[in-house]
Amino acid sequence: MLHLDIKNISAHKRLYLRRHLVALAERICRNEGIKGEAEVSLVLCDDAFIRKLNLQYRGKDEPTDVLSFQQEAITPEGPRALGDIVISLDMVQRFCGGDRASMKKELQLLFCHGLLHLLGFTHDKTADRRIMLEKQAQYLGIEVEQAWHT
Repeated sequence: MLHLDIKNISAHKRLYLRRHLVALAERICRNEGIKGEAEVSLVLCDDAFIRKLNLQYRGKDEPTDVLSFQQEAITPEGPRALGDIVISLDMVQRFCGGDRASMKKELQLLFCHGLLHLLGFTHDKTADRRIMLEKQAQYLGIEVEQAWHT
């Protein structure tokens, strides 16, 4: 069972259904071998908030779409606290041109991406990026070409 704590501190509201995000997270965790109870924190924010985090933790003085912060080492038995995912809904809005249906899909994509990072996946190398791309497509039920943007 997955416990998802969501805090929306942005001006953008009603872009997700908790049960959809929980179901997605539970499917990902189950298929990635996480057993038992797990917790994930999701913060939905604006560009100013994520920009500060991006500068503090990555040395980049610019907003980004999603950041992930692992809480514990991942073990096959499954950790209790997986970590925190932070998503800028300002970035989501710009990327989607304000289209709410597209924004909802983009939020799910970024949540999936962030959760995969919490589970130890990276995309620094081409082969690792391909793995994340394929997993995102699989978990979201979309084409591989739709599972990543630059």
